[in-house]
Amino acid sequence: MNPLFIGGLVESVGKLADDLFTSDKERFDAEIELRRLGLEETRVEAGLLTGQQEINRVEAASSRLFVAGWRPAVGWVCVAALAYQFLLYPLLIWSWALMQAQGWIPMGLAPPPMLETDSLYVVLFGLLGIGGLRSFEKVKGVAAR
Repeated sequence: MNPLFIGGLVESVGKLADDLFTSDKERFDAEIELRRLGLEETRVEAGLLTGQQEINRVEAASSRLFVAGWRPAVGWVCVAALAYQFLLYPLLIWSWALMQAQGWIPMGLAPPPMLETDSLYVVLFGLLGIGGLRSFEKVKGVAAR
């Protein structure tokens, strides 16, 4: 058998074994690289949050209704929807039944529908979260605009 062939075979088996097994130093270097990537990702996210906070600050300082007024408008829409859902609607159903009993409304006519509250709650919880952050700022002494 050719000794050069055996040397190449040993070298190939050694390279394969080296690829299969990782040394402690290689594992340590890989861990450092993963942490470096995680730190960079955290920096990017922090920069995005800082940029969004600056946009929010500029929007809130604007005197134009359609720039600074959209958040209060969404809040008032939520208040109106909740008032309808939990105050007006129960009274409406009660008065609807009374008016049907009196013959003022035909018996086959259905009352107005309830609102779809799932999407309302998503918007409301988002607004309450924003309100909670402002309350946190007030406790920490951040001055209002």
